[in-house]
Amino acid sequence: MLVKIIVTLLPWPLKRWCLQRWFKYDIHPTARIGYSWIFPKKLTMHEGAKIGHFNAAIHLDYLSLSAYASISRGNWITGFPKNTNSYHFAHQTDRLPELYLGEHASITKNHHLDCTNKISIGRFTTVAGYQSQFLTHSVDVNENRQDSNPITIGEYTFIGTNAVILGGAVLPDFSVLGAKSLLNKAYTDEWMIYGGVPAKALQNIPKTAKYFTRSKGFVI
Repeated sequence: MLVKIIVTLLPWPLKRWCLQRWFKYDIHPTARIGYSWIFPKKLTMHEGAKIGHFNAAIHLDYLSLSAYASISRGNWITGFPKNTNSYHFAHQTDRLPELYLGEHASITKNHHLDCTNKISIGRFTTVAGYQSQFLTHSVDVNENRQDSNPITIGEYTFIGTNAVILGGAVLPDFSVLGAKSLLNKAYTDEWMIYGGVPAKALQNIPKTAKYFTRSKGFVI
């Protein structure tokens, strides 16, 4: 614990050296981590990837940021690692407590990602606004036990502020999830706005919309 505290507070060049040498993380020379508590079992950060200040990423088996993916600040990313002595999730031998961000994907501020099971966020996706929740685990009342399911967020999607996304949900490529929506199932129709509680298909998106053809993640 003391070593992790010291590493977290170090200047970035020295921090990067320690994370690679002591924790065996794979961090590209152009990637960067701010003053954040980032200690999954395995970490990969590709070219230009960045994690800002005041984030936490713990109890994960793997955190992967593709090129130019970013996690801004104040986000809580946690999970439930495998190969423990706990009875929780013992029935799910194929469970993956992991988070993957595709190229130019972005998580903004003050979101909660429960990676008890795998969360995949596709290329050029924006988790916008504040206080969205990605919850991969819950209680199975029929079996009286903890259960989990992965969440899949497609490429070139936009998630509005304060949304809730539950295990098993899929947001297709080229789609939008409206603010304060509850996504609790797997959808397949692309070029669609989804919204509501629970979310449903609301309106087609024109294929001329420029957000869905950009070549850089940053939106001016």
